[in-house]
Amino acid sequence: MILVVFLGVPLLPLLSNVLRARQTPAGDPSTVLATRSTEEQTQLSERERGFELVLQREPDNEVALRGLVEVRLEQGSIASALVPLERLAERHPGQPDYGILLAQAREYLGDYEGAFQAYDVILTANPGDINALQGVVNLQLAQNRQEGAIGRLQDTLKIAAQANAANPGSIDVASVQLLLGQVYARQERYTEALAVYDQLITENTQDFRPVLAKATVLQQQSKVSAAKSLFDLAVSLAPAKYKDQIKQMAAELPDTPTVGDADAEPDLEATEPAATDSETEADLEAGISLPEVEDEGDRPADTDGSGR
Repeated sequence: MILVVFLGVPLLPLLSNVLRARQTPAGDPSTVLATRSTEEQTQLSERERGFELVLQREPDNEVALRGLVEVRLEQGSIASALVPLERLAERHPGQPDYGILLAQAREYLGDYEGAFQAYDVILTANPGDINALQGVVNLQLAQNRQEGAIGRLQDTLKIAAQANAANPGSIDVASVQLLLGQVYARQERYTEALAVYDQLITENTQDFRPVLAKATVLQQQSKVSAAKSLFDLAVSLAPAKYKDQIKQMAAELPDTPTVGDADAEPDLEATEPAATDSETEADLEAGISLPEVEDEGDRPADTDGSGR
């Protein structure tokens, strides 16, 4: 899904490396360690043993739990990282990063219902958590539950006004709509996808994401001229750090317009690029990492802010 980076939907780099091992011919997560020296692997084993010894004395030591998750992911062993990760997620229900990482790990291990459960815990407390929404929608699509994915996003949009009245900004309507448009596009329901994107473009004139999303749909429909115009507009609206990536996407367009392409020109008024506001910028840069802890004796504070 091309808009993942722009929606701020994450994958912890360590876990991402292991997940990529599924694409190797052998499909063996241990290939993550293929380039590690014997010395590096020995150091990882020593670190793992050190954290295990701490946890034998202090089962709830935050630093040791976190460290054990990280070192086992570095070793490419998702299964052995699951137990300390579950403990962290249970201890910190207000910190969704742990729960999302747990869901991703369970999905990788084939425990799909367990993954759904981990996402549901997060979304029950915070229905607008865009990272959890992205994760559960992707999982539903992978399980051929397309209507379930659409229904979840539509239900989230239905409660958005009430949720944002009680807790302003708790549901980012534009990002949820982008996810909905993505689901339609993946099912080749292009008319519905374009309707979602057109509404977003009208309501969010300085947001490059719906412009880019519409461009990719037109690209899939071989409407080259229309897609190129929108890619150009997306480049002008996007923050500098995304411009090159969008240009690379536009470069994949064929040089010669297709027959009938002239009818596909977008009816958009050119707008002057504006700096993305701080809220949108934060959304673009959002990512998952294991939360920091100040010292071994302290637990991280509940930063969910939902009060639920």
